[in-house]
Amino acid sequence: MAVKKETKKKKILVSNGEGQVHIFANSNNTLVTLTDSQGNALAQCSAGARGNRGAKKTTPFAAQDAVETCLANASKFGVSKVAVFVKGAGVARESAIRAVGTAGLQVTMIKDVSPIPHNGCRPPKKRRL
Repeated sequence: MAVKKETKKKKILVSNGEGQVHIFANSNNTLVTLTDSQGNALAQCSAGARGNRGAKKTTPFAAQDAVETCLANASKFGVSKVAVFVKGAGVARESAIRAVGTAGLQVTMIKDVSPIPHNGCRPPKKRRL
């Protein structure tokens, strides 16, 4: 039987100390991703990954817990300043943004990047009776 060689993933250090936090809050879950300034993912977490199931995934407490877990690893990568990008219309948006501030990181910018339709989808054709 062949012996499996274990490989360790090299820890990436952010050179300038700046990063981005992407929060996606929809009606079913909250996803949090910590990236460097180029957009390469450093850490990620979700409300479901923290052990919340069903309707508890959508609560503000679950989102806050996911943000705190994801950003606990930020100091390992040398991130001290973050820009926050929020997407989606979930109920946990505000509590997730507040949790970024309480995690000990300096927030430089908060931006809503939710997709907004300019004219919407084409409406269905008229009903004929």
